[in-house]
Amino acid sequence: MARNSNRRTDMRARIAAVAARMMAEDGIDDFALAKRKAARQLGALEAQSLPRNDEIEAELRAYRALYQADEHPQVIDELRRIALDAMRALERFSPYLTGPVLKGIAGPYAEIELQLFPDSTKDVEIFLLDQNIAFSTQEGRRYSGDQSRAVSLISLLWQRVPVRLAILDPRDERLSLKTSLAGQAIERAGITEVSAILSKRSDDNMP
Repeated sequence: MARNSNRRTDMRARIAAVAARMMAEDGIDDFALAKRKAARQLGALEAQSLPRNDEIEAELRAYRALYQADEHPQVIDELRRIALDAMRALERFSPYLTGPVLKGIAGPYAEIELQLFPDSTKDVEIFLLDQNIAFSTQEGRRYSGDQSRAVSLISLLWQRVPVRLAILDPRDERLSLKTSLAGQAIERAGITEVSAILSKRSDDNMP
């Protein structure tokens, strides 16, 4: 029994490492896709062997620090600058940056993820139409505790970078939201926080 458990633990670690390498080298930004491809490559058959997203994230950070230490910070800085520009334009809707760009693990083709808390989805759509910004919409779900919430997801390009806006109820701004019932709370940062992150990075890079 212990031998089987150790074998699964070893396989989880191997899948996490291969998935992280795929995300770093092949530009895959979907954790689920990366772990499925890694599992197939390694011949893993048991669902218990699949690592959690945070395990892959830890391996991804380690991989980027070791093999992409020079170029990756520049990629993240540029994505965060574009995100901040979009947030300032959308300031009336209380924007927050979330996802891989905020965490610092995004690749060069990653989607910038923002949360907005407008009075209505229509307000955001009208703003985008007034700015002649093309967009598409779809439905998604977010969770707080064991409560499910339907959200509108708006996809667009900002400075030629894909951006996804999650449109949330203003009352949810004070809540910790998750992308799944079993997931972790979504980290987020407002305009002031993102500005501070970029300023600190700039100061750290000064000679």
